Amino acid sequence: MENNPSSQLLAEQLKHLNTLYKARMDALEEKLKHTKEISDHRLSALEASSRDHETRIRAATQGVTQFKLFSGLASGGSGLMSLVALIKSFFNF
Repeated sequence: MENNPSSQLLAEQLKHLNTLYKARMDALEEKLKHTKEISDHRLSALEASSRDHETRIRAATQGVTQFKLFSGLASGGSGLMSLVALIKSFFNF
């Protein structure tokens, strides 16, 4: 290597440029890591919200099914009572 001052200056500038690029790459990697952590956190929150939503829908569906069952039994009971009243009135004549 020559001892030419311009060569030494160029070598120092290239070393400095390399250091700057390395620092820039490290900063970008850190930013990417941080963005991934935030995305993972948001995904976890959305998944938890989705599970909660599914649980609420199932509970509501179960409530509706029970209501339909009890309503059907009540309607069937009143229908049965009407049939008993009809038979009773038929035999009283």
